Amino acid sequence: MTNINLEKLSLVGMSREFVGKNYSVGTSISFVTAPPGGKVRLHFHDYDEIILVQEGRAMCTVGTEQREVHAGDVIPIPAGTPHGFMNIGETSLRQIDIHAHPVFVTQWLEEE
Repeated sequence: MTNINLEKLSLVGMSREFVGKNYSVGTSISFVTAPPGGKVRLHFHDYDEIILVQEGRAMCTVGTEQREVHAGDVIPIPAGTPHGFMNIGETSLRQIDIHAHPVFVTQWLEEE
């Protein structure tokens, strides 16, 4: 059995990343902590993703829809669908992003 402490995962931008391939599993997870105003640009993946909002609130774009999401919301994102988010709250936004792929593969649609 492998036991990994969240703090031991690589910090990439606003996220700790669990890369499934490193542990012989087909799913990867991004543990996001975004400060107020923190944003992830519009992008897509060639695999499904599910976002679980744990704390805070964000403006989330999925495809052509944009809506406010809050703690407790689950956002399914089908493969190939453009998506992104921005923390619109006054506190940290925490979410878990589950990627149905052993590694993260992202196609960015907006420049930094």
